[in-house]
Amino acid sequence: MVRLPRVRSVSDRAGVGERLGGFVYGTVLVLSVVVVGAKAFPDGPGRVAILVAVTTFVFWAAHVYADALTYSVAHDAHLSIAELRHIARHEAAILEAGVLPEAALLLGAIGLLSESASGWLALGLGSAVLVTAGIVFARVERLAPLQALAVVLANLALGVVLIFLKVLITH
Repeated sequence: MVRLPRVRSVSDRAGVGERLGGFVYGTVLVLSVVVVGAKAFPDGPGRVAILVAVTTFVFWAAHVYADALTYSVAHDAHLSIAELRHIARHEAAILEAGVLPEAALLLGAIGLLSESASGWLALGLGSAVLVTAGIVFARVERLAPLQALAVVLANLALGVVLIFLKVLITH
């Protein structure tokens, strides 16, 4: 069971918000790569896992680079190593979003799951991350039940659209 974080202060709230954004963005990216990778490598979940890992790394690095440039220009200062580390940690949720789907794909690569099952599990795990992110957001915002449901469904819709694309593309 996923343990939802307790938000006690404004800084906790900011940290949760930064992580949520990265997880949602990273998860949508990962699901997109899984869909395209499944078409390109239908019998290669290991290759899809590598594609996910490389893509999330490249997007993470691009975000770190862009944020570093933004920081330097906005603060009219050279970027310190400490600030670069902070930016890299801030964007790490993009990398982390790929971990569960990659693990599912690797289960297919080593033969513990079929190629197809590992791809579907990767999509299911990504969708579960989107649902969890919606729940966390609703909890932090103290949304009413119907509002919370709307947020969770909106997040899940991102995953469902990508799953629909997988069905459309691979069949």
